[in-house]
Parts: sequence; C-alpha cells; structure tokens
Amino acid sequence: MPEKLKQARARTEKLRALIHHHDYLYYVLDAPEISDAAYDSLFQELRRLEKEHPELVTPESPTQRVSGAPVAAFGVVQHPVPLLSLGNVFNHDELIAWQERISRLVPGEELDYVCELKYDGLAVALVYENGVFARGATRGDGEQGEDVTPNLRTIKSIPLRLNGDPPQADVPPRFEVRGEVYFPKQEFERLNAERAERGEPLYANPRNTAAGSLRQLDPRVTASRPLNIYVYALGWAEGFAPATHWEVLEWLAALGFRTSSLNRWAGSLDKVEDFYKEWLEKHEDLPYGTDGIVVKVNSLDVQRHLGVVGREPRWSVAYKFPAEQAVTRLLDIGINVGRTGSLNPFAILEPVQVSGVTVKMATLHNEDDIRRKDLRIGDLVVVQRAGEVVPQVLRPVIEARTGSERPFEMPKTCPVCGGEVVRPEGEAMARCTNSTCPAQLLELVSHFVGRAGMDVEGVGYALVQQLIKTGLVTNVADIFFLTREDLLRLERMGEKSAQNVLSSIEASRHRPLHRVIAALGIRHVGSETAEALARYFGVIDKLASASLEELTAVADVGPVVAQSIFTWFQQESNRRVVQKLKEGGVRMESRGIGTGPEALGTQLPWSGLEFVVTGRLESMSRGQAEARIKAMGGKATESLTRRTSYLVVGADPGSKMDRARQLETHTVDEAEFLRLLREAEQQTGAG
Repeated sequence: MPEKLKQARARTEKLRALIHHHDYLYYVLDAPEISDAAYDSLFQELRRLEKEHPELVTPESPTQRVSGAPVAAFGVVQHPVPLLSLGNVFNHDELIAWQERISRLVPGEELDYVCELKYDGLAVALVYENGVFARGATRGDGEQGEDVTPNLRTIKSIPLRLNGDPPQADVPPRFEVRGEVYFPKQEFERLNAERAERGEPLYANPRNTAAGSLRQLDPRVTASRPLNIYVYALGWAEGFAPATHWEVLEWLAALGFRTSSLNRWAGSLDKVEDFYKEWLEKHEDLPYGTDGIVVKVNSLDVQRHLGVVGREPRWSVAYKFPAEQAVTRLLDIGINVGRTGSLNPFAILEPVQVSGVTVKMATLHNEDDIRRKDLRIGDLVVVQRAGEVVPQVLRPVIEARTGSERPFEMPKTCPVCGGEVVRPEGEAMARCTNSTCPAQLLELVSHFVGRAGMDVEGVGYALVQQLIKTGLVTNVADIFFLTREDLLRLERMGEKSAQNVLSSIEASRHRPLHRVIAALGIRHVGSETAEALARYFGVIDKLASASLEELTAVADVGPVVAQSIFTWFQQESNRRVVQKLKEGGVRMESRGIGTGPEALGTQLPWSGLEFVVTGRLESMSRGQAEARIKAMGGKATESLTRRTSYLVVGADPGSKMDRARQLETHTVDEAEFLRLLREAEQQTGAG
C-alpha cells in the first residue's frame, strides 16, 4: 500500500473514532466537550480525505449518514421476534387487577418492575452485526415492518458503530434493539410556525410527524428533521442471556445507545404508582410527547414464562394519563393554501386553556373530516390535547345548538388568487390549479432552485423571498431573466454576490431534462419519475402534449400520477411557464432520444430492470454505480423486493444477502457487474 494512502487510512480511522465519540457526548449524553466549530473542522477533514480516497469510505462513516439518492420504495422486513403492542390500564384499580392476573400465573414469585415513560413516537427495530448498524425497520403490523435503514442512519443519536465499553468481544455478533423515534415538541412547534407562515397545512401532532419524517422516500428529507430516539429494550441477541430488564438497560447505555435517565426500578406496585403520579404532574414539561408510563416485569425468565395473550405481552402494560379536554366556541373555519395548491381548513377557536396552554386554533385535516364530525361554524366543540401540541377538534356539542350554526362550504375559488379550485376524484384535498398563485409561489420557486430541482447555488429561501417581494419573480421562469442591475437593488447584495448568482443561473440552464421536469413541482412527480419521463419522451413538448394513455405507458407512472401530469400541462398558466423557460435558454430536451413509441431505435439495454447495490465496490462508489445503471435504462433502488432483478454485491454486504436468499434474487459480484455493464455500454456505443 502506498505510504500516502496508508497515512490517509490511519487518519480517517482516527477522525471517525473522534467524531463518533463527540456524537455520543452531544446527542446521547448531552455533554459536549468541543465547540461546534471544532467538530465541523474534524468532519470537513474527514469528508476531504474520503473525497480524495473514495476507496476508504465505509458504510458506518459519519459522512455516510445521509444517502445520496432517494429510495424507490421500502422493502419488507420480517421481525424474528414480533414487536407487540401493549395493553392499557387507566387507573390504580386496573393496575392492581393486571398484577393479580399475572401473579396467578407465577405463584410464589416476588415480582419487581421497571417503570419507563411511554414515548409518543414511532417504534423501530435496529439490528447490529459485529458492532455496526446493519438494518432498521418500523414496527409495521408487528410481524413485518418497512426497511427504513437509510432514514434511520440520519438520526445522529443512533450509533453507526458501538462503543467499546464493554469491549467489543462481549458484544453479541448479531442482536436487535428496540426504541421509539420521536419529534421534539419545541422543534415541532417551530416547524408548524414556519408552515403557517408559508400557508401550508399544519401537522397534527409530533407522533404523526415523526412517522411521516421517517417514511420519506428521500433520506435527505428525513435528515432535515430533528428526529431523536430513546432505546428501551433488547429484541433478540445471539449468545447473550441477561437476567433482568434493568440489566439490559444498563448494558444498552454502556454500548452507547440513548436510554432514558428517568427509567426507574420499582420493588412494589406502590412504587409504580408513585412514578405514575410524579409524571402525571410533570409530563407536560418534558421536551417530548408522553401519554403515560410503561410498567414491565423486571425478570426476563418471568417474562418468558408469562408470554403473550393475543398480540399483547402479559408481562408489560401501559398505564395511561387521562386525556386533556376543554369545550369552546368554533368561531370560524379558515383556509391555508399550501405549495401544491392544497386548501387546508383549520379551526379558529374562542381562546381556551387546555393543559396549561392557551388554544386559539386547531387542525381539521380536510373537508371530509369536517363533514364526518358534523362540525358547524358557531358550534360549541370539544377540543383535546392529549400529547397533541396542535389540538384537535373531537366533536360538536350537538345538544347546545341554537339553530344559528352554519355548515362549512369549501371555497370554489382560491381565497388567495381567485383561481379555480378542484378536488380530484378519490382525493381528500381540494386544490388551487393556478401555479402562479402567490400562496404557492414562494415554495414553488424555492423547490425549483433547490438541489432536487435546478440546483441554483446561492439562491436560497431568503433571496427567493426578496425576489418575490420586489416583484422580480412572479413565476419560476423569471429566474432566467434576472439581470445584474435587478440583483444589485436587493438588500445585502454586492457586485461579487450578484455575479455568483448570475453564474449559477447560467450553469443551471444546462441541467438535464429530468431535473427540469422534477423542478416544475408537478404533484406526485419526484426525481425518479422525472427521469422515467425524460427517458421516455426525450423532449418537453412531447411530454406536454402526451395523452393519459401515453403517460401511463411510462414505467412506474400509474393512473393517479398520469392524471396529475396531464392536468398540470393542461393549465394555460403552466404552459406559459414552460414556454418562458425555453425563451430563457433552459435545456428542454435530452441529449439522446426518448425511448417512447415515437423514438427512433430501441429501448436502453437495462430498461425494465431493477438493481440494488450493497457493500463496498472497489472500482467505483455506490453513487457512481447507480448512475451508470440509470444511464443504461435500469432502475437503482435501496431496498430489495420481489421486483429486484439483480443484487450487486461488494465487500461487507450486510443483511441484504439474507434478504436476497429469501427472495431468490439473482446476485452478481463486482466483476460480473462490470462485465454486464461493459456489454450494455457497448450496445449503446457508450463504452
């Protein structure tokens, strides 16, 4: 090995160990030792070394927490040991009855317990192999969950490699831990405040937001959300047999997992009740949502003896806090208009105190929700805030009606721009169809210039706000008509900054067609669908004039997506935007030709094939391999499914090999993959 590479390898290993140590101190123990600037310096040095020596990149490197590409779909994970749901008790008498039931099954056994807070989030299972995070899945139905490994890797309190105390030799070769991913309440309130300013629908509660964030198809979206985790149990382990649950919690903390310091051992049911009463009074002050406590029998032998009944363990129960409710007047129903044009109703309430918080607004979700609950403007309504930072309107007090209450009517025109409002068949949301609607414009332009779109460097959210406020941008195409003089009139914009922006705009004119399609913000059209459309039609005009039948002929474009694309291009205002983009010099055709029925020649060699790349390749990075797969017409995904054509296996492939054997997926090593790739490239003349 060359001396320079040997030195780089040693330094990258040292940097990873340092960053892992400081991540543990900051995200798990909340006790940082170095400044943010010092941490950033370590991280940037590691990123630079890995860029210079891509062969040194490892899956557990801190730089690899965020995948470079969206996953196409979530694979199914079979849980070896089911993730069970808990039974509930709601008062002390019910708790005593639970204890009496289990005591009869273990006569003479002196029971002790572990008390934990019941976190209001999404249950996940994390598998570690040889001390390295290998796979993560949602609970799903308890038997099967969704493989969300790339998204879980973005949560910095989840260790990618375990601590060495106790020594790695004492760590089972394979084991699974269970935890709850949650969205901190303060961050949730900040996110909703930002969404309210942008006219977007408010999220209902942190729990649903955590679940939605973790199930994003693009891990970069998950990474932008401040998710956190508490690990609370051992699911299964190879060659490790602790005696008590309390011992498990201490062991997990020693390995570097984030466990709660509020967990408490309880030698009797009276101590359990003390824990419950303490947190009944204080749980609103916690930075995360809780709706009760969890009581577990401490002895793991007793747990195994008690077993399960139905889908609930006998040895554990949730002791729930009472829901917080209040009655107030529904003064009106307002409408927010979101980025995609969705009209989102919300309740305007007579201010009322719920759980010590003054509530003035509440979520109503959609028009169907209002109809189902039979809510009318002027009603007295029951408002609940049980772990819900954004309160919900549960129901009207029908017996209090006077006859003056008014049914709600969804507007026929957009309350912001006056554009036509339609509700597509089978959908819950009504939408404004005018893409130049001011309520949608800020988010549309920000999406258009963002990394997932035209990637115009230097044009961020704040600058977009200025451009719209000053009238320089009234639709996304106006970006390509900005002048030096226009930019210099803006706040904090000097000569150099203006020139940098203009250079970025010039570079973005030459983005591939699929980036243009993705940037337009057509509902349901993400990066992969945009690539499929660009490959098939080749020219924006063919896409714009395509019929529903032609659109559904494209791989992965179903009736709903096809209707969305067709409707978008039918709008005259949207067609004007496309025309203006052409006039602005934006590239509106592929360098090659489309693969649709009108295209000359045949489809690319790997059209219709799906590939998954796992492990470390020697000849190229995973991103480079996926790019070459796509160039040959194939689809590169993160998750193995029955549709997967080939699993490309590099060094240290991890758990995907087991999944491939279950599905009988055809696997190829790197040498075979390169041979297939050369053959495909020779067919297209690209080799």
